[in-house]
Amino acid sequence: MKVKNRKLNKEIVYTMVSEFEADFAKNKLAVTSPIGRALMGKSVGDVVSVKVPAGLMELEVLEITR
Repeated sequence: MKVKNRKLNKEIVYTMVSEFEADFAKNKLAVTSPIGRALMGKSVGDVVSVKVPAGLMELEVLEITR
């Protein structure tokens, strides 16, 4: 899933995985993580706001792949 961090104006490609495979440094997000839960079920063009330790993160879904 490709998303754009609107605050940083940076595109990121995340892979959604189980919590056992998660590795944030490798952009592997657990579907049970706050960001993973916010992105699940979203469509291209959707924007989500997620509360993370660094503050509020606003992500726009750019592409969904399998």
